[in-house]
Amino acid sequence: MSQTNDTAGRCPMGHGADPATADATEDARGERIVAEEGAQLDFESDMSYGDYLHLDQVLTAQHPLSPDHNEMLFIVQHQTSELWMKLMLHELRAAVASVAADELGAAFKMMARVSRIMEQLVHAWDVLATMTPSEYSAIRPYLAASSGFQSWQYRCIEFAMGNKNAAMLKPHAHRPDLLAQVEAASRAPSLYDESLRLLARRGLPVPADCLERDWTQPYVESAAVRDAWLVVYRDPKRHWDLYQLGEELTDLEDAFRLWRFRHLTTVQRIIGFKRGTGGTGGVSYLRKMLDTVLFPEVWALRTEL
Repeated sequence: MSQTNDTAGRCPMGHGADPATADATEDARGERIVAEEGAQLDFESDMSYGDYLHLDQVLTAQHPLSPDHNEMLFIVQHQTSELWMKLMLHELRAAVASVAADELGAAFKMMARVSRIMEQLVHAWDVLATMTPSEYSAIRPYLAASSGFQSWQYRCIEFAMGNKNAAMLKPHAHRPDLLAQVEAASRAPSLYDESLRLLARRGLPVPADCLERDWTQPYVESAAVRDAWLVVYRDPKRHWDLYQLGEELTDLEDAFRLWRFRHLTTVQRIIGFKRGTGGTGGVSYLRKMLDTVLFPEVWALRTEL
């Protein structure tokens, strides 16, 4: 059987077909799939994805001050970090309340989620690290004195984790609404404070001065608290949920340390040892923060086991 001029020499599988015809065929296939799946396409009277997420507001909140292309990276990096911190605070506050209510299953879930959020933030530094020193230098004059050091959400996270510092209230004094939230976090028992109170409720020998104290003050390491945790760790089957609490706290601080360390290395890579825009020593300040231990006894007990 002879072939017509239109089909002669063509691959029977359609290879070598006219590109316009192939594109039209693919378009038709795509439309058919959407129709077969019954996807909703009309949102004249229904809430859409963008409506639910308020994307008009979110995606128009980036306002570079410099003419430099790379400032958008800097803004998006920090805005997305603040969104993750919002979720972190939501989970941390609920975890503290759950430990206080002896609802450890819920607390463990929330603490694990916070650790995963911190991992996400660690990887976010990899994106910012694509900014070179010269690129950052082009936008730095436009930042004035603004700095992540002034993040009220980050400060609330630090306070919820137990790193209380009254001096860190001052950057928020110009905003009474934000200051009230940071002050409330400073006055509240931290996650570790509530964990120690839980140990005491379970009959473990936690000193009274660790159970009722001025929560605005940083926690001071205690040999007696270490010994109470040792009771748990030497008999994990008997104290399984408390043992798991100790390990969740360890995971949490481990993730927090990695976040801090990656912050330090990214800053050093981009600005070296210049002072930070917020007035700190930059790298020198971040190095000092690495020495802060949030849950000291759950680390110290490991030497004694």
